[in-house]
Amino acid sequence: MASIASKRLAKELSEIKSEGCPVGILLLQADDFSRWIFSIEVLGDSLYQSEVHTLQFRFDPQYPISSPAVQFVVTDGKEAPIHPHVYSNGHICASILGNEWSPVLSVIAVCVTIQSMLASCKEKKRPLDDRMYVRNAPENPKKTQFEYHDDTV
Repeated sequence: MASIASKRLAKELSEIKSEGCPVGILLLQADDFSRWIFSIEVLGDSLYQSEVHTLQFRFDPQYPISSPAVQFVVTDGKEAPIHPHVYSNGHICASILGNEWSPVLSVIAVCVTIQSMLASCKEKKRPLDDRMYVRNAPENPKKTQFEYHDDTV
């Protein structure tokens, strides 16, 4: 992996280990600088209260210039949360993972944003095109050109 990505991920991992994660977020695996796994629990009074979901980050050599590939893990009997911006294969339609990505964002900032996205949801439902998207989706969600219709759900 390119040294800029390795240095940045080493710095982020060091901060996570020394400062810990925000409430409801837990680092489960960070064996290398290509794939990290987190659990995300939605706290407070919401449709997802007390649900725990697993989030996978995959990093390419251009991180943090390019966004990580982030998706919910849907194996081993786990399913992605039912949400208007989360496909049943775990892919997430969120502008911060696409055209609004910024190198100043960290892995933890992405986790907090997704945690907040779930907490603020008003109705549990899949995206309207879920079946068609999942049938034709690439393995890597970064290879999808999502259209961001809103930022309020």
